[in-house]
Amino acid sequence: MNDVARTPMRFTTERPISIAILAMGGQGGGVLADWIVELAERQSWHAQTTSVPGVAQRTGATLYYLEMLPPKDGRAPILSLMPAQGEVDVVLAAELMEAGRSILRGLVTPDRTTLIASTHRLYATAEKEKPGDATADPAVVVDAAGVAAKRVISFDMEALAGTNNSHISACLFGALAASGTLPFARENFEAVIKTGGRGVGPSLNAFRAAFEQASQPRATRPAVIKPGKRLAPLPSSAGRADLDRLLARIRDFPSPLHPILYAGVKRLTDFQDPAYANEYLDRIGKIHDLDRGHGGAEKSYALTGAAAKYVAVAMAYDDVIRVAELKTRPERFARVRRENYVDPGQIVYTVEYMHPRLVEAAGTLPVPLGRFLETHAGLFGWMFNKGRHVRTGTIRWFLMLYALAAVKPMRRATLRHGREMAHLDRWLSLAAATVAKNYDVAVEIINTRRLIKGYSDTHARGESKFDRVIGAVPLLAERADGAQWMRRLRDAALLDENGIALDGALKTIATL
Repeated sequence: MNDVARTPMRFTTERPISIAILAMGGQGGGVLADWIVELAERQSWHAQTTSVPGVAQRTGATLYYLEMLPPKDGRAPILSLMPAQGEVDVVLAAELMEAGRSILRGLVTPDRTTLIASTHRLYATAEKEKPGDATADPAVVVDAAGVAAKRVISFDMEALAGTNNSHISACLFGALAASGTLPFARENFEAVIKTGGRGVGPSLNAFRAAFEQASQPRATRPAVIKPGKRLAPLPSSAGRADLDRLLARIRDFPSPLHPILYAGVKRLTDFQDPAYANEYLDRIGKIHDLDRGHGGAEKSYALTGAAAKYVAVAMAYDDVIRVAELKTRPERFARVRRENYVDPGQIVYTVEYMHPRLVEAAGTLPVPLGRFLETHAGLFGWMFNKGRHVRTGTIRWFLMLYALAAVKPMRRATLRHGREMAHLDRWLSLAAATVAKNYDVAVEIINTRRLIKGYSDTHARGESKFDRVIGAVPLLAERADGAQWMRRLRDAALLDENGIALDGALKTIATL
């Protein structure tokens, strides 16, 4: 055996400071971990970081774990590779639901953990894949954090990062500095950022903004609420005679309906033109007359309110013209640059995947040409058998989409528009025929339009579910619990993409 001189080693029992970072791809979790390690090492501390990656992007976060310990003469630290439940001093969560997951995993404890979390949402795959609203309620996480953590620092760090043209990692670093959980001065944190290469200025600005925000008393920070739509109030004037006439027509309806009617008029004016929005008000006016004649006032005009929402949705259907228009709008290019923190002078190209089916192409054509294309699918189908990657920032593809969007004034003459309006008329006629039998069922018939959304295969699946739910109306129209069963059918249709739950609900109704 070789005689190897050994250095005597003694191990300290002092606990290290432990930090867990939960971040998705692109949020700079690795950069943040490196910053913290460098911060410690600059003060001659021992520091170590490890990471356990989640699956791709938003379906799972990467967990970065750090431990640090001040130097002890003659003693080498043994640092852990993974966090232990109840042993984490600081948890940094780059999104609100990741904070919730850290609580569920036992990383956050009331006796020792400071939880630093951004309150913005990036929706998980499980939330987005459901046809209905599967978004988790952030208030649950907020309430749990108040109980599970020793201290909570939370605000919208994503918005703050965007304001400063930086990344959320810089805001988390600033909030960590303000928390006082690490025994280092603010200047030490800033010095670490200054050693970076690109983006030092924006990162420092985001760091300082987050430091100031995190230093505020908790009561002064905005409350976290579940995302939802906020309807704008009806304005006194729109500044144009044709639009002001639309506003005047809205005022003829009961005042509680004004915000939803105004939202519908805005949507349809943007979708087509003021004349199209006027057609919308014509339809709602007829429904409102029907509503008043069947005791709608006692039910707060529920029928008219539902129609005000879903008739606007039905009339502003997604077609190829609409898609082309939205993809070529200047504000969309500006939003892409803003959301990706693009510096001035940088060139950005967006790559779109487009796979229109023959039926979408036919729907964009005038009725005779569209029907000809559909009846000769064998001749033209080869043109639509594969998708294409389109760079909308190039002149060629931009002009092609721009020309397609320019067909908008002729939309009323297209095959798709005729079919959508015929479907809308049948739907509203069924509700009108049902209101005398069962007012509540008529309201649910209107609400069933929620099932139809999107375009291509998504639209086709939604329309199929809609037709199946509406097909149950003859069985339910005269039942006292008919509206409840209609809601159950709609909820079942929103549970899964293939309508398996809806099949079961329809079988149950058949036995009533």
